[in-house]
Amino acid sequence: MFERLIPSLMLLRDEALRLEQSFDEELAQIEPVFRASARNLLHYMGVRRHDIRNLQRDLASLGLSSLGVLEAHVLASLNAVLGVLGQLTHRELGPAPDAPVDFRTGPLLLRDHTRTLLGPESNNRQVRIMVTMPSEAATNPQLVRDLLMAGMDIMRINCAHDGPEAWRAMVDNLRRAEREVGRSCRIQADLGGPKLRTGPLEAAGRLLKIRPKRDYLARVQSPALVWLTPSDAPEAAPEGVSLIMPVDSALLEAAQAGDEIRLVDGRGRNRHLRIISRQGDSHLVETDQVIYVLDRTQIDLVRDQAIIANGVIGPLPEVVLPLTLFPNDTLLLTRDPEPGRDAEQDESGAVIAPTQIHCTLAAAFESVRPGEHVWLDDGKIGGLVKANDGKIITVQITYTGPNGGRLRSEKGINFPDTHFEMSALTDKDIVDLGEVVGLVDMVALSFLRGPEDILLLEDHLHRLGGGHLGIVLKIENRQAFENLPRILLASLRSPPVGVMVARGDLAVEVGFERLSEVQEEILWLCEAAHVPVIWATQILEGMAKKGAPSRAEVSDAVMSSRAECAMLNKGPYITETVQFLSGILSRMDTHQDKRKAMLRRLSIAEMK
Repeated sequence: MFERLIPSLMLLRDEALRLEQSFDEELAQIEPVFRASARNLLHYMGVRRHDIRNLQRDLASLGLSSLGVLEAHVLASLNAVLGVLGQLTHRELGPAPDAPVDFRTGPLLLRDHTRTLLGPESNNRQVRIMVTMPSEAATNPQLVRDLLMAGMDIMRINCAHDGPEAWRAMVDNLRRAEREVGRSCRIQADLGGPKLRTGPLEAAGRLLKIRPKRDYLARVQSPALVWLTPSDAPEAAPEGVSLIMPVDSALLEAAQAGDEIRLVDGRGRNRHLRIISRQGDSHLVETDQVIYVLDRTQIDLVRDQAIIANGVIGPLPEVVLPLTLFPNDTLLLTRDPEPGRDAEQDESGAVIAPTQIHCTLAAAFESVRPGEHVWLDDGKIGGLVKANDGKIITVQITYTGPNGGRLRSEKGINFPDTHFEMSALTDKDIVDLGEVVGLVDMVALSFLRGPEDILLLEDHLHRLGGGHLGIVLKIENRQAFENLPRILLASLRSPPVGVMVARGDLAVEVGFERLSEVQEEILWLCEAAHVPVIWATQILEGMAKKGAPSRAEVSDAVMSSRAECAMLNKGPYITETVQFLSGILSRMDTHQDKRKAMLRRLSIAEMK
């Protein structure tokens, strides 16, 4: 039995060394202190070219290492098992090749690279917590302070939102909080990248819907509050009042508390609102009726049943309805930025003009081919490309929910089968780099597809004096996943570097049924390269938004303990969510180290 295992292990080791030799030129370009990590990655890729499951079972049955957790020290693991087999069989297997890392230095390199990029670990856990900043973080210093106190280790600024002034304010609030709390926190800026999105939709009209709060028997519990403000000089509504109705200033000047506003709403019903109070040139009114107010509606100011003034409402906000799609429908993705609109039908119901919407990325019209798949709105709507003439991509819808799909503006578009030849850095990204390079510790590159994207980002960082900044590679499309080994090799030329598993877009690109497999492979490859991983997208999202997690979310949060950092998105309960996640991660620290179970004493009582 022992003799039979030796040739298989020798083959694996030879394959690992052979792959390393074939990448001599690439290895020569890597920073010397990171070359051992690059060699270990190549050794891992050499081993994983083979299916070794039967070999693993045989090794485990003999009480030997099954090579199940060899990622951080590949050659050392193979040498160790072969050394034991040589002693058991009394065979001279020859000198073992020198391993670039061993069982101690491999994990230490990953830990050191993590500290360099993500900062020191907390006192009670190894996994860092990254938090996406809401716009409020620019104007609310207490929110940033609370997040830091709760356990935030890295502030994430999304350059796809807000602007340079807001980003600087967020950083200033963090630095102030660091001095007050006595904790340091890294800052990451995510570049927006060339994300494909749907364009704006055609407005259906202008409308304000007023609805009081009612109980389950439709009885009014509290009236609806509306802010009447001059249309020519609108004033901010009081806190807690979200309905704003601009009207003629002359009518407001004549109004006083107790007066009524009367109108005929969009459904032809007589409606009224009662004036409660005046603040500045505006008035607060209330009603216990449901009112659909149309733009340019005539209103009367009534006192003691007499009309004392009249005016016109508006302008009201535009109402944009989503496009409705069903399987077998045709959707036109247009290159021209014209507003999207639903299909047009004749009197018999036949479609005379299909549903259409703008696709924001011009490169799609140069790269997409018939027969390729397209997914919209995070995979909620799917289709197959039937034609592309460079101006219009014709899509046949193949998948929606049971009640059809509702497509809105600013929703993601994914072409998982399409090979794009475009840079991950947009013109806006290059401008944004100049704004953040002096503020942050690391820059996240969105929608990269190959090693050339990393090299281009490095060139711009060096040009801006930011060559010292860390780089985080966001793996969110199929091309990036398939190119990950070469991407990792290229990134080790100019560390520190990390990888973010952007599970939202990645799930759409590779298929939801493959996501678990793909994220595992990313974790394995990054550990072999001693590159820290950020586990991202929808961790405890229900808790951040609603205040309570689901059981599935808790299980997912536990999985994030296998990465070096877990990323949370914004939400009303984000501070409590940071505290909750910190507790989970600190407990898992004693149970698990990457994929290796750590067998501390069980917390349950002794058997009796």
